Formats: sequence, structure tokens, C-alpha cells
Amino acid sequence: MKADIIVIGAGASGLMAAYFAARSAADAGRDLQVTVLERMPRPGRKIMITGKGRCNFTNVKDWNNFCTHIRSKSSFVKPAFYNLPSEAVVDFFEAFGMRTVVERGDRAFPASYHASDVVDTLVNACLSVGVKILTECGVTAVNATAKGFSVDCADGGSHSCTRLVVATGGLSYPGTGSTGDGLRWAERLGHRLTPTFPSLTALVPAGYKRTDAPEAPQPQCKGHIPRETPLTETGQALCGIQLKNVGVQLLVDGIESGSEFGDIDFTDGGIEGPVGFQLSRKAVKSMVNGSRAALVLDLKPGVDLTDLTTRVHALWTEVDKDPRSARLHEKEKCRILLGKLMPWELIPAFRALHPEIITLERKGRDQSKVWINLTDIAKALKAWKFDLDGFVGYERAVVTAGGVSTEDVVAKTMASRVVDGLFFCGEVLDIDADTGGYNLQSAFCTGALAGISAARGL
Repeated sequence: MKADIIVIGAGASGLMAAYFAARSAADAGRDLQVTVLERMPRPGRKIMITGKGRCNFTNVKDWNNFCTHIRSKSSFVKPAFYNLPSEAVVDFFEAFGMRTVVERGDRAFPASYHASDVVDTLVNACLSVGVKILTECGVTAVNATAKGFSVDCADGGSHSCTRLVVATGGLSYPGTGSTGDGLRWAERLGHRLTPTFPSLTALVPAGYKRTDAPEAPQPQCKGHIPRETPLTETGQALCGIQLKNVGVQLLVDGIESGSEFGDIDFTDGGIEGPVGFQLSRKAVKSMVNGSRAALVLDLKPGVDLTDLTTRVHALWTEVDKDPRSARLHEKEKCRILLGKLMPWELIPAFRALHPEIITLERKGRDQSKVWINLTDIAKALKAWKFDLDGFVGYERAVVTAGGVSTEDVVAKTMASRVVDGLFFCGEVLDIDADTGGYNLQSAFCTGALAGISAARGL
């Protein structure tokens, strides 16, 4: 089968590339055949699970604020962003009938909060301009020819085209079709690859997972702890707890390497949530490179240690003098005190991981005294340290850091500097960003620019 432009991958960047290639050609009065090849049974499989199915599809910050959330070379994304800024992405979806809402942090969602609406809108947009989308068409090989490119598929079919757009994604969530094929093709065609690693993923504290359990899955690389690895008692005690408005500091080899304020979640994977994800990129990269990493939680970031210690002492006096405490043991009174300082469900894990807050003093064979160390409680609240054993890998990482080197791609067109007629967009490139709609916006705008550029001159 022949096409003028083939796009490999019907994800966020690929569908946007296909639409804008066909749209720009039609606007110029040219009749080009644009074909999308997708290995999965349906387009947009990864979009469907974005934001737990709610799909935060862009972030409407202006460039000066948006670019601070790109963790690789933000200057590379700038031309694509200005070609299709986030406000234009919102307008695009609304023009095709998808109502949108903007929430806290400038995050845009479909008004239905159904990711399927985003996928359906992209597919309908492509079909409206004559794009062919071929599903269950896994590409096995890409070759440059004298007249363009030949593309071989797993079903034995072969396609040819003049221009080729690679929008295959990275390595994250391989069950959605992102298996790194585009990276291998790019390298074989002479492009440099920036080393890849999982980003926006769960960080696994020491003692959180039973890594030595016989049923534990095998890790894929250094530091990788598969999500399916069973939880320890500590992991079970913490799993499901959400902490809001906490301070989190990342230590790499004992030196502060980043800090964030916000919410974290303890899950069956480890430490996640907005703040956990923000710090995961640097934490994972450091662990992959052999460094030690740790997270330090400040459960009371609004007050310094001196004032917090005073408050803890005052609360203890209040609990101790309460008539209802008259017949309670010291450990039970300590539990009541901690309940005034943190969510009740966090208390068992907090006490288990901070044995220093309770001291048992033996005065004789049959006598003992329990001491509640109030100053240690304050210190633990301000600096609860979690040494990290590793991280959840590509199986559940939101994005892939690294990829096709941006030095081998023209930022103003997304064209390869190595092979004429070849274009890259989306996560296959060495571009990744924070959670909050930034990655999908980067995919949409680089896809749009790649599509427009691929159609130009045909």
C-alpha cells in the first residue's frame, strides 16, 4: 500500500500529526493520502488511562510558566508550543464538539472527565480530513529507500511513503503498545539516543516491598522493583494513605537535590502522588547511576521545629490532664497525642518506624516505666526519612525520560537531521515534563508541527 505520509503510532502525537498533515495539505489545495499504522486494536490506548481515566489533556499556562515544567531541553519544545499553544489545543477539541473544563493548576480536562472523549475527538478529527487509521498493524521494520521509506508489518503487509512520522512513544506502559520500537529504528537509521529511564513513577522506600519473596518478579534493571512485588508489613501499614500539604526533600548521597510542597500517596507501588512524581525523575536517574537516594517528609511544613516542639508538649499536657486519660496507659495516651498531629490511619506506621518516641525503663524485675519522648516526636514530624530501595519501572511509569536526541532533530520542523523525509514527535523524543498536562501538550504540539512539516512541499 502506498501513501504520501505514514504516521507510525496512533497515540496523542501521532493522531495530531496525522490530522495536521492532512489539514494543512487540504488547506493548500493538495490531495495527500495520510495513513496511520497502529499496532493495538484501538487508537489512543495510553490516552485512555491518562489521569486515572480522566485525562488531563493539557495545561493552559503561557510559555514562560509552562517551560519551567519541562525537565529536558525546554528550548527544543518552544517552536512547537508557539505553533500550537495549549489554548489552541483547547480550542481544537472544543471545535470538534468536546467541552472542556480548567481546574486548579491550569489543568484542562474534558468536561465529561472521560478520557475516551479525547480519543474519540482525535479520531473523528482525523477521519474528517480523510486520514486512514489502520489498527492491529504492528510495524516490524522501517527502511529508507531511494523514493522515501518502506514499512513492513507483522501481518506480512508492506507500506511505502514519501514522508514518515515516527510517533511510537517511549517505553512506558508497554501494554498500551509503547515497546521502544521507534527508539530502535531511530538508532538503526543513525540517530543518537539519550539513555532512557522511567519518570513520573513510584519510589519504593526501604523495607516497603518483599524483594526477596519467592513470588517477587524479576527486576529489569538496577533499582527496578516491579510493582507486583508483595508488600511488607510496613508497606501494608502505609499503603492507601494520602498526605496533603506536606514538604518533601530529595537527598542524593546525603545532599539535598530537590524539594517540593504538596500531596503524596502511599500506594501498592510506593510513594506516588503529585509531589512524589515531581521528585521521581531526579531520584530514579540518581539510583540508576549508582547513587543513594532518600525522601524526607515534613508533615508540619508551616511551623519550625522549636514551635512544633512547644506545641507537642502543650498537647501532651492537655491529653495527660484530661479526666478521660486517668486510667489510660502511656502508650494509649501517646496514640491520642499523635491523633492530634496526623491522620489516625498513619499512626501505626509512624510508631513502628519511629521506635525512639517511646522508651521503656526497667526499674526492677517486675517494675517498668514508659516514657514518651515528646521532642523526638516533633523531630520525626519535621524530618521523617525514607531511604529508597528503588523504583517502579516502565510497567507503570507515566513517561519515559530520554529518547531520540533532540540534537538530531530540527526544533522548528521536527525533521530528522540524519534522514531526509523522516520526522519524530512525542515521547519517542528526549522530552519529558512534570505531571499536570505538560506531557500531553508536548505530544500534541510536537505532533502538529511534525505533521505540518511533513506535508509541506509534497
